[in-house]
Amino acid sequence: MPLAYDDQNIFARILRGEIPNNTVAETEFTLAFNDISAQAPVHVLVVPKGAYTCHDDFMANASDEEILDFTRLTARIIADKGLSPGQGGEGYRVIGNAGRDGVQEVPHYHLHILGGRPLGRMLEKG
Repeated sequence: MPLAYDDQNIFARILRGEIPNNTVAETEFTLAFNDISAQAPVHVLVVPKGAYTCHDDFMANASDEEILDFTRLTARIIADKGLSPGQGGEGYRVIGNAGRDGVQEVPHYHLHILGGRPLGRMLEKG
């Protein structure tokens, strides 16, 4: 059963201006802001403004313009934060969670950009 979109989720409320955020960048289709529970020196959430639940929903249903905007803004933030190893940075991790097994906490598609320190292994057996 697909994950249902809840228009009262925290990201929908942030996008409507009901909850403040620390904006990093914003475009017509995308909002990026600092995570209030940062797990690394750089921890930015990138959120499409449309009502998409997860990566496959976004990629299947968003317009080409929304997808390109989201992807390009993600790349711009990585560059602006000095994380890109091709441009002098030490690297980063981009994480998108989906569904129960992916431990998705908010039913609105978003990516986490993390960097600024060694992040360790991504997964351990278990």
